[in-house]
Amino acid sequence: MTDEAIPHHETRSDICEYGRGLLEDDLTTGTGGNLSARLDENHIAISPSGIPYEDIEPADVPVVNTDGTVVSGDVDPSTELPMHLAVYRERPEVGGVVHTHSPYATTFASLGEPIPASHYLISFTGSEVPVAEYCTHATAELGEAAVDALEESFNATLLRNHGVLTADDSLEDAYTVALMVEYCARIHYQARSIGDPEILPDDEIDRLSDKLDSYGQ
Repeated sequence: MTDEAIPHHETRSDICEYGRGLLEDDLTTGTGGNLSARLDENHIAISPSGIPYEDIEPADVPVVNTDGTVVSGDVDPSTELPMHLAVYRERPEVGGVVHTHSPYATTFASLGEPIPASHYLISFTGSEVPVAEYCTHATAELGEAAVDALEESFNATLLRNHGVLTADDSLEDAYTVALMVEYCARIHYQARSIGDPEILPDDEIDRLSDKLDSYGQ
């Protein structure tokens, strides 16, 4: 099938590209993690299940409607599809979702500890990175727990004993948030190993968030 004949080719290509980025940026290992992008009000594209990221082609990326039915693609969608769909249902402004197993952030997920604002770049996510209650992976319950933790304003949550979920206006933005979560987790881990990190107040994080929102406008 030619590129022109693949529905939503550009977005499905982006999922391939950012999927390879998960490995290159040390946000996951093997086939762990998954990514998705909203195509329209009723459809998303999501990374396929069980294919190494370096082998995924745009035609392999499933297009799924909001009830979970695959409408394009011959490969099964990620087993974490229910979690992605839960985010899109509850956060209509979200255009992209990224799930990683990044090591420093997942360390805090395994501790059940939020990542606080010990570095100003936490403002990409909100005042902290909260922790979702533990639920078995690839279940609707995990999606509900993630949505509860994200609430209406956070762009990331730690999945307890599992990994990280980020959500933002686009796949590109959600991927950037995933990078910032891992960076802030690493800085907080390192700072805590030396002493007691200073935590920025919420009003400063709000100011920083406003400044970030104004970039590019």
